[in-house]
Amino acid sequence: MSWNISDTSGRPARREHMPRSMRDLTPTRSFNARAFFREMVWKALMTRRVGHYKRPSFPNLTKDQLALTWIGHASFLVQFNDLNALIDPNFAKWLFLLKRIRRAGMKIEDLPPVDLVLLTHAHFDHFHKPTIRRLPAPKIGVMPWGMGDLASGLGFERIIELEWWETFTHGDWSVTLVPCRHWGARVLHDDHRGYGGFVLRHGNKSIYHSGDSAYYEGFSEIGERLSPDIALLPIGTYEPDSFRRVHMSPVEALDAFFDLRSKWLVPMHYGTFRLSFEEMDEPPRWLKRLGGLNGVSDKIRILDEGIPEVF
Repeated sequence: MSWNISDTSGRPARREHMPRSMRDLTPTRSFNARAFFREMVWKALMTRRVGHYKRPSFPNLTKDQLALTWIGHASFLVQFNDLNALIDPNFAKWLFLLKRIRRAGMKIEDLPPVDLVLLTHAHFDHFHKPTIRRLPAPKIGVMPWGMGDLASGLGFERIIELEWWETFTHGDWSVTLVPCRHWGARVLHDDHRGYGGFVLRHGNKSIYHSGDSAYYEGFSEIGERLSPDIALLPIGTYEPDSFRRVHMSPVEALDAFFDLRSKWLVPMHYGTFRLSFEEMDEPPRWLKRLGGLNGVSDKIRILDEGIPEVF
């Protein structure tokens, strides 16, 4: 099957300032060692893990359909009639000291054969090596620049690194890496690794996964250039306010959705790991309220983990 990489912009990818220290990553007095342990570690340890694994019933799709299954956090299974793609797969029960509060929506053994894995950046909650090692024979891994060495030895038949606005085409589908406002370092001073979101297109269907991102003016450009039908946008990890330099609250996520001009907003990045100070169940409640106030409740699809939804 033919494949190629093209640059749809005709110009080099922009790269923003990368953080050089933990102070750059979490620039707030609220985020000190004691507060971190109390809010993210101790509270999580005292919280009973919830949610249930489900054995998913995957639908039979036509060429004009797409099925989306939320695994939890930023992890999704995207299915077309002849393509199974995973985005930022993470089935971990623990991330070091961080406890998973809500179980994954399915067991990794219940996944279908995986044709494509999209990895938005190298942070441990999005690029989880133990999960990737256990995937059922992933064929192609697509990721931002500077991440290929991390993916080596994880079972991929082919590893593709992209710059912003580059597109990888394979047969009937394509994936474009688009900018975001975040950072890509896996460890401090690991500043050569890229980051971004993806627009995956197959036939007349397209879906956008923003990765982690703060709100910024670039969402309008993504909408104008790629017109994704479905927008997967993060709505958690926004408290204290300084976290919004690199994440979004439901307010900013809805603004991004309007900028993208997509048909559907599917929220993510909430309720799974305790990564910030807001209450775990606050983001979806806030988003529902905002949807009603802005007359777009019918465009917001809040998914249950492990249950495929057809678009």
